[in-house]
Amino acid sequence: MKILDRNVYVGPSHYAHFPVIRLEVDLGVLEAWPTMRLGRAFIDALVQRLPGLSEHGCSYGEPGGFIRRMTEDEGTWLGHVFEHVVLEMQNTAGVHVTFGKTRSAGPAGVYDVAFEYEQEDVGLEAASLSLALLHSLLPADLQPDEFDRSFDWDTSRDDFIRYAQRRALGPSTASIVHAAEKRGIPWIRLNEQSLIQLGYGCNQQRIQATITGRTSHIAVELASDKEETNKILANLGLPVPRQRLVQTVDKAVDAARRIGYPVVLKPYNGNHGRGVSINLMTAAEVREAFTCAQEHSRSVIVETFITGHDHRMVVINGELVAVSKREPGHVVGDGTHSIQELVAIVNSDPRRGVGHEKVLTRIELDAQANGLLQKLGYTAASVPPLDEIVYLRLTANLSTGGTARDMTDLVHPDNAEMAVRAIKAIGLDIGGVDFLTPDITQSYKEIGGAICEVNAAPGFRMHMAPSDGRPRDVAGKTIDMLFPAGMPSTIPIAAITGTNGKTTTSRMLAHIHKLAGKRVGLTTTDGVYVDGQRTVVGDMTGPTAARIVLSDPNVEVAVLETARGGLLRAGMATRYVDVGAVLNVRPDHLGQKGIDTLEQLAEIKRTVVEIARDTAVLNADDPLTLRMAAYTEAKHVCYVTLNPDHELVREHIRAGGRAIALENGINGSMITIYDHGAHIPLLWTHLIPATIEGKALHNVQNAMFAAAMAFAMGVRLEDIRHGLRTFDTSFFQAPGRLNVYDQHQFRVLFDYGHNADAIEQLCQLANRLDVKGRRICVLSAPGDRRDQDIVAIGDVAAAAMFDHYICRRDDGRRGRGDEDVPRMIERTLLAHGIGADRVSVIIDEQDAIEAALRMAAPGDLVLIFADALARGWKQITHFRADAAPSPFASQKKQAPQTVRPAVIELADDNVPPPRAVVEPVRSPPTNGSVAEVTGMMAGTTAIVRDDRGVFLAREAND
Repeated sequence: MKILDRNVYVGPSHYAHFPVIRLEVDLGVLEAWPTMRLGRAFIDALVQRLPGLSEHGCSYGEPGGFIRRMTEDEGTWLGHVFEHVVLEMQNTAGVHVTFGKTRSAGPAGVYDVAFEYEQEDVGLEAASLSLALLHSLLPADLQPDEFDRSFDWDTSRDDFIRYAQRRALGPSTASIVHAAEKRGIPWIRLNEQSLIQLGYGCNQQRIQATITGRTSHIAVELASDKEETNKILANLGLPVPRQRLVQTVDKAVDAARRIGYPVVLKPYNGNHGRGVSINLMTAAEVREAFTCAQEHSRSVIVETFITGHDHRMVVINGELVAVSKREPGHVVGDGTHSIQELVAIVNSDPRRGVGHEKVLTRIELDAQANGLLQKLGYTAASVPPLDEIVYLRLTANLSTGGTARDMTDLVHPDNAEMAVRAIKAIGLDIGGVDFLTPDITQSYKEIGGAICEVNAAPGFRMHMAPSDGRPRDVAGKTIDMLFPAGMPSTIPIAAITGTNGKTTTSRMLAHIHKLAGKRVGLTTTDGVYVDGQRTVVGDMTGPTAARIVLSDPNVEVAVLETARGGLLRAGMATRYVDVGAVLNVRPDHLGQKGIDTLEQLAEIKRTVVEIARDTAVLNADDPLTLRMAAYTEAKHVCYVTLNPDHELVREHIRAGGRAIALENGINGSMITIYDHGAHIPLLWTHLIPATIEGKALHNVQNAMFAAAMAFAMGVRLEDIRHGLRTFDTSFFQAPGRLNVYDQHQFRVLFDYGHNADAIEQLCQLANRLDVKGRRICVLSAPGDRRDQDIVAIGDVAAAAMFDHYICRRDDGRRGRGDEDVPRMIERTLLAHGIGADRVSVIIDEQDAIEAALRMAAPGDLVLIFADALARGWKQITHFRADAAPSPFASQKKQAPQTVRPAVIELADDNVPPPRAVVEPVRSPPTNGSVAEVTGMMAGTTAIVRDDRGVFLAREAND
């Protein structure tokens, strides 16, 4: 088996509405080897290594279903087995994932395997290990040559578990994240450790483990300074042990003598019980303990050893929310088994795992354990008597094999008040009090006890999953503190997709929100904008750009232009949006990345409305988008139509639904909102500058979509009207989207249209405009489009009947030759009967624009479809008809007096004309080139062009 390709979807995609990884897997010869042909030995060996597979329901929906799939009839194919193994591999490491899907990818033996993941690198590593495991179980003659036959499953599994844990969120952080998810609060991991953003935009909060963005820095510093903490608590009359801070071993011994044995030594700023030694009775033990403590801190604390049980008391937002009685890792003798055997028995508890893999941690017989055994006169082979407790750790941390018993409901009120006072005294919003007392159910005032530490980032693990007793929702209390009832955790989010119009509609919507007083985060094809300022340059229409906006604490509204490429490559950044809109589905990018039909393209774009929570806005005039209404769970479906007689929309309105329709009136066309039976005239289209007095119907539709989304997001009608009336398609507001330049004696329309539908919309607009002179068009197509798509561009351009066409290519050829695209468009135009004297081929975009501008006369209209937008716009604005060629035009031209060769094309309506080159007989005059045409056969016609393809003359030889 080989992995041919992969995609990591960070959010909703056409596979699932949560993160999945897609692998394209080639089974090779194993396509002929389903599981039953491989035999029961293969299946049994696989289940023996991953027993959890027996719990997979698969298509049967009940435990054991996957085993049935492998064993019934001929069994199942290894692509399907691989899917389940990857899922179970992650579960082995404590990552709880269940979703998987395997489908044929077209060629025989090639499958798309999609599976859920939590951490990208862990998911990919699980796939790699799963592949190795399956290969290891195959017969030797089926194992690939590159397989490492020294593969050891047990070692590889444990290494993977540790790999996953190093990259996973810690148990406390993960518990807060899961509590946020239960409350519908989104989150973003901001680094590879535990820095988490909860919520979006201006309503976000941050945590790092159990420290929050609200936690006082001073309070953290105090809690880390055990000596200062001791003094502050003592000054308030709270019970604390006597304590001394020392830097040398001799001073440690002296401090222990002054305080009085037994004593405790611990690092000055340590945590998790590292370097702590307790119940020290002699100077020799103090010296040994000092060395241990100094491994973690230069300064060491010597304090009174308080007898009693160790308790962790957690206070959140001034409330005691959990208390656990902790006990160090230990075994209990039975008079039969050795200590080593007893440790193995304890570790067989399914709740124990490696590190933080499970709720409890395995006990290790390491140097510290052996040291404690030595003090008792034991070794690992010793057999302790019945019921003797043998401690293998000095401290009661769960991370070293300790256990915890919940005591929250039993704690004495005096002890509870003491813990709250201690945390408030330090100034923490979340804090842990380590309290030693013989009995937590009795008041410290009566039986004694002492606070030995205050922790600024207390672990939640022992309270969420105690060894004994009731779990406490400490993470939920944290979320309640960060997001009190009624406080928003996110911001309004709109996502816009479609083949054409995405950028203009997104910019319109952002403009409406900005004029309504909101700080808007906008992602578009030319960058990320925050409050109108571009902060990142480039095509930013994927999940990375969306995350930039959603992570910005200044953003109050997010408008996300969402392109096909980002959806196919990595999905969406957010699990849901408030409003999702699909403008249209038109032929573009077909034949790329496995998307060959409009129906497949519609399925990709449909993701945007599938995850809309409040409103799905759909183009009722496009059958493919209209069908998407069946796939959304949004509260409202809002249809947009240019057809006031649309029957389905009429029925939708009569049923109380929402729609935006274009209605004709005596004063023109009115954008009208229908909602719950209300009829709301919004705005005459000719009052929207972007529509060029209502003639640009595609921008009328874009404005209708922007109005529909703004209305769904609660924007006032007056603000919507104001936004639309002040949005124009200047290059500044919408670069490359119907930009109009009227400062020459002719008008220029400048657009990024690059598919047949977009070009048709602009060509139709050119025909609607009142033009006194000629209409000139500069057009091209991206080189990576299918031949039929490029021909379609020529078809729609020919239908517009421009007076002159200039065919060019983009700077990036995308796999095509220099002249492939412009020549293909040229042939299409000629095939439609466009005269050859009306078609020029000028390869370079800058030269093509220059030629069109110089060709234009007063009153003409020049429609330019451009690729390099900033460069092309500068070329237009800097053009001077009476000056030398624009500095933005190509510098590859020859000097004015250089004689250019001419190209002669023999015209024929059916056959592409052959070409021959003849030499001009003299230098060209200033108004053009002249060539002498020789060798023509009688009855033929020659079309003469210069080397740039510009038409010079048409000559007939009778």
